[in-house]
Amino acid sequence: MNEAPGRREPADATTVRPPMRDALVGAAFQLFLERGYEETTVDDIVALAGVGRRSFFRYFPSKEDVVFPDHERCLADMTAFLDEEADVQDPVQRVCDAARLVLRMYAENPTFSVQRYRLTKKVPGLRAYELSVVWRYERALAEYLRRRSTEARADTLRADVVAAAVVAAHNNALRSWLRSDGTKDAEAAVDQALGYVQNTFGSTSSAPAPAEPARTGAEDVVVVVSRRGAPMWRVVQEIESAFARD
Repeated sequence: MNEAPGRREPADATTVRPPMRDALVGAAFQLFLERGYEETTVDDIVALAGVGRRSFFRYFPSKEDVVFPDHERCLADMTAFLDEEADVQDPVQRVCDAARLVLRMYAENPTFSVQRYRLTKKVPGLRAYELSVVWRYERALAEYLRRRSTEARADTLRADVVAAAVVAAHNNALRSWLRSDGTKDAEAAVDQALGYVQNTFGSTSSAPAPAEPARTGAEDVVVVVSRRGAPMWRVVQEIESAFARD
């Protein structure tokens, strides 16, 4: 069984967050909370941070990027984790472990993560940006699974479905944690959600049982039934709906 990913050391100096970058993020969110996202300009942010516009764009290509300052680092960490030479018996477990890196990025700063969650709910443009970031995570997981496959056509479809299921399970648990203002046990929730994916798609000899949450009644079983030929987005939607009902 693979070990769950631990905290990773930065690969090089470019992944270390400099004080100016953190100052820009802090200034941006202070203004977003005080004035609103749409009402805040890049000029407002750099003025509060005490730097020039050139310094802002050195770290962030756009105002949207300052809302998601660590996703590039996390995506690089995830890609490096998947590329590591390791005796991987169950690729599905490996991608589930990779998804846990995203959770840990959010859990590093719960207050900031909750603030960002509330902000993205209010601003449609940020929600669209976030979905594009999530798609990149999903593509990284699917590409890894395709590299591990042996039958190109069948396994390409399976890789896409499994990657989408991993992202849907992870995000369902993550949103639940964010809605609780970061007070719930995020790791336990994600372990339970990813456990469903591993038990459904993983190798029977190595996929662990999902983490058991505290229960007050009879044990629940979630079964998702989808028609043959259903589009992948519909399968993912049905999985997310099953988790929401759980």
